[in-house]
Amino acid sequence: MENETSQGTGTILLDPTKQAVDYDHFPLERLGRTHFIGIGGAGMSVLAEMLLEKGIPVSGSDRESNSKTERLEALGATIYLGQKAQNVAQADTVVWSSAIKPDNPEIVAAHAQGALLMHRSDLLALLMAHSRAVTVAGAHGKTTTSAMAAQILVSAGSGQLADPSFAIGGSIRTSEGTADGGHAGKGAVLVAEADESDGSFEKYRPFIAIITNVEPDHLDHYGSAQAFHQAFLEHAGHASGHVVLCGDDPGALDLLKALSPEQAATAVVYSTQPDLPLGGSPASFVYIGGEKEAASDQEVDPQVAESFSLVLPPGLMAQSLSAEVRDSSSGKFRVNLRVPGIHNARNAAAAIIAAVLLGVSPQKACQAAFDFYGAKRRFEKRGEVNGVTVVDDYAHHPTEISALLQAAHRRYPQAATRVVFQPHLYSRTHFFAREFAQALSLADDVIVTGIFPAREKQEDWPQVGPDIVVSLIDQEGGRVKARSVEDMDEAGRLIAADAQPGDLILTVGAGSITQVADTILDALKDQA
Repeated sequence: MENETSQGTGTILLDPTKQAVDYDHFPLERLGRTHFIGIGGAGMSVLAEMLLEKGIPVSGSDRESNSKTERLEALGATIYLGQKAQNVAQADTVVWSSAIKPDNPEIVAAHAQGALLMHRSDLLALLMAHSRAVTVAGAHGKTTTSAMAAQILVSAGSGQLADPSFAIGGSIRTSEGTADGGHAGKGAVLVAEADESDGSFEKYRPFIAIITNVEPDHLDHYGSAQAFHQAFLEHAGHASGHVVLCGDDPGALDLLKALSPEQAATAVVYSTQPDLPLGGSPASFVYIGGEKEAASDQEVDPQVAESFSLVLPPGLMAQSLSAEVRDSSSGKFRVNLRVPGIHNARNAAAAIIAAVLLGVSPQKACQAAFDFYGAKRRFEKRGEVNGVTVVDDYAHHPTEISALLQAAHRRYPQAATRVVFQPHLYSRTHFFAREFAQALSLADDVIVTGIFPAREKQEDWPQVGPDIVVSLIDQEGGRVKARSVEDMDEAGRLIAADAQPGDLILTVGAGSITQVADTILDALKDQA
């Protein structure tokens, strides 16, 4: 199959890593009526809402209605159920994602009538070109870190830093409930997740590129860890202002070494290791202090789930856009978070650093981090019945699961931890089965359900199933009780039957496992 075809006046790009438009010389108004194929998805709905808020007429189609399509319809979008050629009859631009096949009837019809076809990453890159962009890339931590950065600017930004736009692939919890992950603000800043899954993040040219980690994932697309690393290096090289890297991640440190001297001079590295060797790099260094060190001076609010200190060096202040920040004295700042875990301390540090580089006062940025209530499905408490707490989490990579369970032990130190885990993708389960087993061995009781296939097919991975993870957990030789149960609702009822008052039950995964939290809560009520 050809990567590109240009019959007629439209353009079809079958390779999402190719550039479809000249972002810097393309006014948003030129999009005209814009149609989204699969508008109810997390990534597409965010962009659709941003265009609506900018006054661009929007339509879209999806297989079925959901909360996102209903919200978009209430905001003025035209929503079609089912994908048909006539849906794009009035469209000037049609936006598609990597999940859409080239023979999709709306793609074919749009091409035939000469509409502009844009991959969703091209539209996001276009929105970035009209903003001062902050991107967040990494195998994990993207949603939380980008949501934190947006919240800090909402709470502490002023002037052009206030009311940022953001494109976050998940909903955000606030003091007033759950808010959607897309917003087109009146300020100059756009905060966005930079999705590495298909390589399209190499198109983005942000002012600040945050990289939370460079831990290999999506090897079904990249083929090797080396190719994955190279894609991140390409992305980092497009940052016009700063690259912000986590020094606790070996892959990110390797990336730092590969940066050009000019890029390294504007890089900022944050770490929980006070004596982290940077190998002579000119990068600025930010130290994340321990909880006891941060909390020793006063009582901690019971709403604080994590507390730490952040030491910002003079070099970081010197790189800020704001004279107010440049002239302020550096020092140690206390940060309190409502979300638990050292991994969230790292995420918050990255978000605070980005805000300071943009010109937010360090003191205000650190204080504003407490206004973040968490992203949807990130350590989200779903309920408590008879002393058993049920928490839902999106973790679907071994490192994420390990961080989740460590955070659970910190937040509920006396609780037995029970996990219902739904692996996401056959390929990921195949490549990381042993790492999944090692991470899950931090729990007391684990049930692994059938794999959520997403874009993959079981027949392409006939030897991959939940038993492969369970057998490797058994080989770890720990105290964890592990078993596989294909049906996730049955797994939920079984884990609830074993639970005792004081226990913590976690539903874990990026697929449909979130629904099982309700199954567990209902089962616990029946047992009460």
